[in-house]
Amino acid sequence: MKKLNVLSLFLVLVVTAHAQPDRRQQRIKYVINVDMNVAANQFTGTEKIDYWNNSPDTLNRIFFHLYWNAFQPGSMMDVRSQELGKTVVGRDKQGNDVRDWDSRVTDRISKLQPNEIGYQKVKYIKINGIAQKLIEHETILEVDLDKALLPHSKTSLDIAFEAQVPLQVRRSGRDNEEGIRYSMSQWYPKMVEYDYQGWNANPYIAREFYGVWGDYDVNITIDKTYMLAGSGTIQNPNEVGFGYQADNVRIKAPEGKTITWKFSAPNVHDFVWAADPTYTMQKRQIQNGPLIYVVYKQVDSMEKKWNAVADTAVSAYPFIAKTFGAYPYKNYSFIQGGDGGMEYPNATLLKNASIGTAIHEWMHSWYQGMLGTNESLYPWMDEGFTTYAELRTSAWLKKDTGFAYTNAYASYFRLAKSKMEEPMSTHSDHYNTNYAYSSAAYSKGAVFMAQLGYIVGDSVLDKILLEYYNQWRFKHPNINDFIRIAEKVSGIELQWYKEYWVYTTKTIDYAIGDITTENGTAKITLNRVGLMPMPVDVLITYKDGTKEMHYIPMNLMYGAKPAEDAIPRITHNEWKWVNHGYTLEIKRNVGEIKEIEIDPSKRLADVNRVNNKITVP
Repeated sequence: MKKLNVLSLFLVLVVTAHAQPDRRQQRIKYVINVDMNVAANQFTGTEKIDYWNNSPDTLNRIFFHLYWNAFQPGSMMDVRSQELGKTVVGRDKQGNDVRDWDSRVTDRISKLQPNEIGYQKVKYIKINGIAQKLIEHETILEVDLDKALLPHSKTSLDIAFEAQVPLQVRRSGRDNEEGIRYSMSQWYPKMVEYDYQGWNANPYIAREFYGVWGDYDVNITIDKTYMLAGSGTIQNPNEVGFGYQADNVRIKAPEGKTITWKFSAPNVHDFVWAADPTYTMQKRQIQNGPLIYVVYKQVDSMEKKWNAVADTAVSAYPFIAKTFGAYPYKNYSFIQGGDGGMEYPNATLLKNASIGTAIHEWMHSWYQGMLGTNESLYPWMDEGFTTYAELRTSAWLKKDTGFAYTNAYASYFRLAKSKMEEPMSTHSDHYNTNYAYSSAAYSKGAVFMAQLGYIVGDSVLDKILLEYYNQWRFKHPNINDFIRIAEKVSGIELQWYKEYWVYTTKTIDYAIGDITTENGTAKITLNRVGLMPMPVDVLITYKDGTKEMHYIPMNLMYGAKPAEDAIPRITHNEWKWVNHGYTLEIKRNVGEIKEIEIDPSKRLADVNRVNNKITVP
């Protein structure tokens, strides 16, 4: 019955997706068959692809990603990584230069030997039995079509390919530090997304992915001693065993040396898997939610930590579903592998059993998995929104009612003061430094969401989150799509917020100025020191213990947020963004005031809080 409910929910989500905003989507179906040679760390494969060109455009060529070609000396990823490693971004406590390496890559690719590199070689792509012209651009394969794909048409492609699994460097590979044999991400020729902006044929330089929504049937033949985990649902659990089988089912030993694992993953934009002969597994069925798999290398000292990952998923899911929307798929897998934490549909690869990382990667199921923003163009809409969700969920689990986003704000403040900040509109591969990318995508992106709660009110933000999920899942939204949802739900105009926060590096700084009395009425001068205008909350505490919240909307909002607590609130005339100063008048005299504070909630990303609070003698 529970399985039926989850399946019904999935079908409802797929159907309702087509009733959402008019953003046409390409569609794809993969049938992939792979024969893995674990001795050589190589495999051969075939793909049968059905591709629906739902666009109004005639396509004379198509593109595929060949990600693993990045793991070769002299590749663009290798050159770019070494170049960034020359940049000094700070000093450590010992006074040594801190260089802008991606610590997982550094110069490791340049040192790979022929049997350690990765490669993906497409032998042919055929349409109607006719081999197409292939032009390889390292990690992008261009296919020059003999016949164009017409608008609103379906095309079938047959592909044969071979690959070598690279030594673990970044995301993909074999034999990582924890000894996991295979972390199989970006492992197959993957069709490039063609959307309303055209082809997104981004070479694999550093990070971020984008794909076509579709259905995957993946069959992997591998040494029978290996246990697998991955995206989607295993279709032959009673053949493969390893704990996937139904209760009381006795597994028949394979007759040969290999076994074929059959996976199905509907309505996703990628597929990941991992394999190791020492994997073990824990399972948790969440009530009204997915079946959780936790798959990890069997080490006694780590058993309790992986057990905690499984239990935390069960505890966290009701809050996650209520706050961010329901998870529509049958199952989700936390899999030990790769480096750090890496998000994919229905699964994540985790280096170790970090609860915080596990929550972060699971939350990617919403902002990378279901909403599927173009991460190359809007990495902060994935990483930042996910970080916000992670921090909020972690605080709920800990029953921490304090400000959950302190570290994200602090990281953004360091970036803003570093002179290395770039606009968040920068393409993820084209930031000047890894530091600026990471701080912008994760921290400033999380601050965007938390600060939006300051602008519209946290209770309104919760409604925005769910409406965004309801309207744009499976639709590849961009920033304007999110802002329009926020405007419609809040009744506040937010274009200015998008323009300042995303497309500039202007900062926020408000200060308390002079305090005077005129005819028994206190007048408080507020100054906008920074270049970014914002609405302002000013909390006044009186010597008799009473408090008043004085709220000043900013004129470009054309609205006001609702009162957020029981403290009496007085809404003042709007502050025009061109004015650097504002005079706040209150009905009581200066002698009655004990303390004045701008933004007591700390949600305003004010880069200089020293001038935000004064105590009146």
